[in-house]
Amino acid sequence: MASTKENLEVLFEDNHLIIVNKKSGDIVQGDKTGDKPLSDVVKEYIKDKYNKPGNVFLGVVHRLDRPTTGIIVFARTSKALERFNKMLRDKTVNKTYWAVVKNKPKKTQDTLIGYLKKNPKNNKSTSYSSEIEGSKKAILHYKTIKSLDNYHLLEVDLETGRHHQIRCQLSSIGSPIKGDLKYGFDRSNKDASIHLHARRIEFTHPVTKDQISIIAPTLNEVIWKACN
Repeated sequence: MASTKENLEVLFEDNHLIIVNKKSGDIVQGDKTGDKPLSDVVKEYIKDKYNKPGNVFLGVVHRLDRPTTGIIVFARTSKALERFNKMLRDKTVNKTYWAVVKNKPKKTQDTLIGYLKKNPKNNKSTSYSSEIEGSKKAILHYKTIKSLDNYHLLEVDLETGRHHQIRCQLSSIGSPIKGDLKYGFDRSNKDASIHLHARRIEFTHPVTKDQISIIAPTLNEVIWKACN
């Protein structure tokens, strides 16, 4: 169920930033579907809560794929937006993801290095072992942190942020994410979600300089509950 201002799950909020737990089905920014983006929902929430007249400023700092869940950071001021964007470029923001896969990777933990090329026609990336024209280097680190009866929970740290990177790279080692038909899982989840969740974010606040560490609860769903 997509977010509305009534069910919006706010994880952190101050004058400069607002961090929310994105639901599956939310698009972060407007796209060609014309569906209402999460950014508009957050603007409505701010407008109502603080009784703001006129347009509400909200900067989109980063995105998550529509079927994924978890942490999304928005900037409430242009200063915070500019500084957070620089932090992302400088790689001083640490983001950790949880992914549920059916096929356990051969190695309990590993670093995956590949070259990802996006095909805009089918909105899908392909991973290559060496650089080809138009590809971008992609690096992630994963470790298996829990095994259930039929599934395995991986914790993933990204070193680069490429299109569909986690989905594509885990699929390339034979461990597609649960529900992710696009990258080789055998069946979809009923709610069209995939079991990929932006679990934790850690950074130095761009304005106050406080150390911020946020964890986003997973969905109230059987497999995710078993992972916690």
